[in-house]
Amino acid sequence: MTEQASSFYIGCAVWAYRDWVGDLFPLGSRTQDFLALYSRRLTAVEGNTTFYSTPDAATVQRWHDETPPGFQFCLKLPRTITHGGLLAPQLPAAIAFLDRMQLLGDRLGPCFAQLPPSYGSQYLSDLADFLQGWPHDRLPLCLEVRHMDWFRDPHTQRLNDLLRSHHVGRVLLDTRAIYDGDDDPQLHSQRKKPPVPLQPVVTSDRVIIRYISHPELDRNRDYLAEWVQHISHWLQAGQQVYFFAHCPIEARSPRIVKLIQHGLERSGVAVPPLPWDHVQQTQQLSLF
Repeated sequence: MTEQASSFYIGCAVWAYRDWVGDLFPLGSRTQDFLALYSRRLTAVEGNTTFYSTPDAATVQRWHDETPPGFQFCLKLPRTITHGGLLAPQLPAAIAFLDRMQLLGDRLGPCFAQLPPSYGSQYLSDLADFLQGWPHDRLPLCLEVRHMDWFRDPHTQRLNDLLRSHHVGRVLLDTRAIYDGDDDPQLHSQRKKPPVPLQPVVTSDRVIIRYISHPELDRNRDYLAEWVQHISHWLQAGQQVYFFAHCPIEARSPRIVKLIQHGLERSGVAVPPLPWDHVQQTQQLSLF
């Protein structure tokens, strides 16, 4: 695997979803085996679970033990840290969370903080204090913003300059596929994604892409073709790229992973083979 190829990771927001049995997971898979199966088919997971609660040490150690070397957890900071008002006073809690996650060892990818829509540009100095106190030498951090101020100048430029000064990556949330049509794919979704503008800007040597897909696979192809071009450019420039596929119908998220992976391969982008493809090929050969 080349240095460029090892800088690309791909996966979904969660690793445990029952309706993936028969698709991502083989028929008859048990719930307790989902993480081990997922981590041998995809190369990273967003780890949305830590947004809602911090696991105990035994659970984090089990996550490490059930996954292969090279697999990456990109874990969200808990909402008690990011959604409770000011960030800087939460630094001790953030560092305690980081201490717990160190049990993942080499499976621990960059952490990311998802800020709520209420956290706007008026909190820039608080954000600066939080980023100043984050132990960047221990773990890289990426940031997702949702207040519309951050997507308008001069606030966009101030945010990007701040992130660059601390080597913090932007989390790029792409919701175009679910908002550009007349239908509402999120109609029955409990947690709707915001229609924020896409600003494909890189502020560090790593970037996290959160692609919110339309349930109809063909409705995603043009958007994914754009991402192939961005990812190719960033990998050639030496950036580390994490691509996570979400779908309002979660059962279809792994198929979006395959679409972008195969699109990159067809375009000649040097990305690692998808382990899921190898598993399926091995299973097909075993039938003959």
